[in-house]
Amino acid sequence: MKKTITLLFTVLVGYAQAQNADSVAIRKIYNEALAHGKSYEWLRYLTKQVGPRLSGSAGAQKAVDWTKQVMEKEGFDRVFLQDVMVPYWVRGAKEEAYIRMGKQKTTVPIAALGGSVATGPKGVEAGVVEVKSFSELRELGVDKVKGKIVFFNRPMDPTKINTFEAYGGAVDQRANGATEAAKLGAVGAIVRSMTNIHDDNPHVGGMRYGTGVPLIPTAAISTNGADLLSKSLAENPGLTFYFKQNCESLPDAKSYNVVGEIKGSEKPDEIIVVGGHLDSWDLAEGAHDDGAGCVQSIEVLRIMKALGIKPKRTIRAVMFMNEENGLRGGVQYADLAKKNNEKHIAAVESDNGGFTPRGFGIVGTPDQRAKVMPWKPVLAPYGLLEIGAGGGGADIGPLAQSGTVLFGFKPDSQRYFDYHHTTIDKFETVSQRELELGAASMAALVYLLDQHGL
Repeated sequence: MKKTITLLFTVLVGYAQAQNADSVAIRKIYNEALAHGKSYEWLRYLTKQVGPRLSGSAGAQKAVDWTKQVMEKEGFDRVFLQDVMVPYWVRGAKEEAYIRMGKQKTTVPIAALGGSVATGPKGVEAGVVEVKSFSELRELGVDKVKGKIVFFNRPMDPTKINTFEAYGGAVDQRANGATEAAKLGAVGAIVRSMTNIHDDNPHVGGMRYGTGVPLIPTAAISTNGADLLSKSLAENPGLTFYFKQNCESLPDAKSYNVVGEIKGSEKPDEIIVVGGHLDSWDLAEGAHDDGAGCVQSIEVLRIMKALGIKPKRTIRAVMFMNEENGLRGGVQYADLAKKNNEKHIAAVESDNGGFTPRGFGIVGTPDQRAKVMPWKPVLAPYGLLEIGAGGGGADIGPLAQSGTVLFGFKPDSQRYFDYHHTTIDKFETVSQRELELGAASMAALVYLLDQHGL
């Protein structure tokens, strides 16, 4: 009995000492990020000097070149590019749209959805049917839909506290609306923007066409525009809607993931990834989506170097290309990891904006999640209280097939969809303090993953 008590005491003392060492290290990480952080100025350059960077564009290539130079300048042990072929969709001239009621035309803001076809030089004008769901659309049938423009007007659920849940409950109409409408003979599809706020900014995003279905043009309409169209339809069901867009899909283009790493001192063959996606939609500076995640990931490695931390395992910062309209970078990274027999024990992604840190979602087995729970007391003082089962991230998702544990950085979600995929996702909307707290939070998690493994 005495031996058992002595052993338990020894274990508890050792655990307390480890926690204390972790607490001291994490305090230093936060101090470095908040007092000497570089993420905010990096984000300023990425948004203001590079700007929009949709896959295949000159902006995307400029972002690749710049992030590679940043990581080389920081003196990481290795910086390299991974080739990846990406979709190359071009918006073309600005879209036009209006509601016609008799001789009256009322202009409304729209933007073509990524991957859509053009309307043709004359545009498309037709009557409108408004629906809230695919089942409602199917109930209307071919007789009421053929030759019309389908208006998908299901809003994000404002009662959801987590706005990503609300987004998930509405985004299917953006992704698949054109296909469902085309099945019933529609000539176009207009989709309410994915946001809870009422504004005049169309929120764009990717869509996809089903096989064997006519390709009809589709666009996002601002929430104010959607409300006006819905009200107008209620007053005058015979109105028509006109829109013109000039987009096209060009042949796939060559691009790159950008990778920087610090080599592990004890277990260099075990890799921990921290990353974000380098591409953004063509209308946006991409400050929150996902410039913030990229500069935070580079900052994780910079902090380690600045503090003289020599990680046991290899730590990689990865700037993934083509999350927005294809996920080719994430898939390519996982394929190359498998081909090269690399062992990724964990991956952390920041792709939810540069807002106040709340925690991390974990994708892994119950046993793997249980190993993270003892770290909660050392992370709690920094507001990281939401740690448990949850989403990882789109770019790191393909690594899960190899057994990698995924961590999705969770900032406060309330303002994210105010800016998401719009022209107002700008540098000025990001708080330096919040951005740096996020980088420190990610660095703290990576430090714990490196020290204790999974």
